[in-house]
Amino acid sequence: MPRPKTHDDALRRRLLERAGELLSTEGPGAVSLRKIATDVNTSTTAVYSLFGGKPALLEALYDEAFNRFGTHLAEVPVTDDPAEDLVQIGLAYRRSALADPQFYSVLYSKVVEPTKAMSRAAGRTFAPVINTVRRAIEQQVFVHEDPEQIAMSMWGIAHGLVSLELGGNLPPGIDAQATYELALRAHGRGWLSHKKH
Repeated sequence: MPRPKTHDDALRRRLLERAGELLSTEGPGAVSLRKIATDVNTSTTAVYSLFGGKPALLEALYDEAFNRFGTHLAEVPVTDDPAEDLVQIGLAYRRSALADPQFYSVLYSKVVEPTKAMSRAAGRTFAPVINTVRRAIEQQVFVHEDPEQIAMSMWGIAHGLVSLELGGNLPPGIDAQATYELALRAHGRGWLSHKKH
């Protein structure tokens, strides 16, 4: 198979896409440089040229996953209604997962030991959630509780429902989008301060 003349960003993206697909559908054992290279019609030399080896490829895969996910969450505008902003962040969470399911799976896999940079990237994706919860508490929209507890409970609901949806494990006939939004809104109502009831 002829090597590409240039190992460019387009090839890099295709390799990451395929690595993410293999990881999310077949598990860590399926992620081999030879298979990834063959599947995107290139050589293992190209993979080494772009990433330097499998560990660096996996780190780049995590980085890409967090970047895509973080971009979706960061696109949610900040308004004067933090409770609604939190719902919108939750909806962006689902949009990101459905747009890039192969990268969503990467976010929660433990194929490589997270580096400090990867941990910082994970923290950045969680920042819009925790910051919005803090605003809701400061404005007395939400009860005065630990903002991390509130943010994590919302994250858990979002992750659970999205994982069920992506895995095809929701009951037949259920409206996934409507159920998801109802759950987010019910969660938010549960944290409202008495003044807002």
